Amino acid sequence: MPRTVTNILYVLAGTVTLLALYLAVKYVLPELLTWLLYLMTILSPFLLAVIFSIFMEPLVVFFGRYGRVSRTMAVAITMLLFFGSIISILTLVVLRLVKELSDLYLTLPQRAAETQQFIDLWVKKGILFYGTLPKSVTDNLQSSLNNLTGIIQHWTGELLSILLNILSGVPSVIMVILVSLVATYFLSKDREKVARLWLKIVPPPWGMRILEVSNQVAAAFLSYVRAQLILVSISTLLSIIGLYMIGAKYALTVGLLVGFLDMIPILGPGTIYIPWAIWSFITGQVLLGVQITVLYLLVMVIRALLEAKVVAANLGLHPLAVLVAMFVGLKTIGVVGLIVGPVLVIAILAAVNSISSVNK
Repeated sequence: MPRTVTNILYVLAGTVTLLALYLAVKYVLPELLTWLLYLMTILSPFLLAVIFSIFMEPLVVFFGRYGRVSRTMAVAITMLLFFGSIISILTLVVLRLVKELSDLYLTLPQRAAETQQFIDLWVKKGILFYGTLPKSVTDNLQSSLNNLTGIIQHWTGELLSILLNILSGVPSVIMVILVSLVATYFLSKDREKVARLWLKIVPPPWGMRILEVSNQVAAAFLSYVRAQLILVSISTLLSIIGLYMIGAKYALTVGLLVGFLDMIPILGPGTIYIPWAIWSFITGQVLLGVQITVLYLLVMVIRALLEAKVVAANLGLHPLAVLVAMFVGLKTIGVVGLIVGPVLVIAILAAVNSISSVNK
């Protein structure tokens, strides 16, 4: 076959491969992820049970080995300590939140009056300035104000809708938690039995291979979650400590809110810090505005410096590989890709290592 024809075939094969890959990422992968998320929603109690059991396993092994108790007793002790610690911490945080929110509620009338006085003052200044402007400029300003009002009303309605959805979902959340606790107990207690049953159902070597890959993928996902929790905890602690140091009120409430928003890539800590800093400058609290700005920059810089390193340390990947996986995931499937990307890399490496070990 002539070299020219061979080169053309290579180019066509490469083009078809790239086109197939593009179509798969563009159309097949989003649909697959949609079904996967739907399936995860249905199986959420049992997925939580798997996550809890994996987190608890080191403690279960510790109590079983050094406490010389049965696995059933070790699981019961571990669950009491594990969930008891979580409930105790949440109780302390909630009590502090209630106090700060109660204080905030009592000062709301005074804050509202101060805000109204400030707005009235700027409105009077604006009217004096407004009257000296050309009609075309005033029309544009009025249109901008109307658009801003519409945007505020829209987001207010969205926020109320979200709050109502959260409140309506409380019974379902309680049910999911209860089912997860029961499933966690049985899954952790009968861990070896479940593994043996799987190996009996699936013929070798596929049973062991799938089990190994699944364990590595689950460990990778949990490692990624652990890394994100570490980063969010750092942002939260820095915010709380920094707000206490500058004498800001409701430091715990605001710090926890910053941590919660830090878990949402679209929002982030800037959702709190940026409007707060701008409002401080506008109202003449220049020092507070500077302090809030510096604290925000400090939180973001430290988080950016630690993110790739913490994720890489937990996943066992090079930081560059983590950055590439997160960037490709973000560009292909959106925000979810920040999680799916690194975990998918781990899954591929686990599958390759498993196949290589079997072939050897």
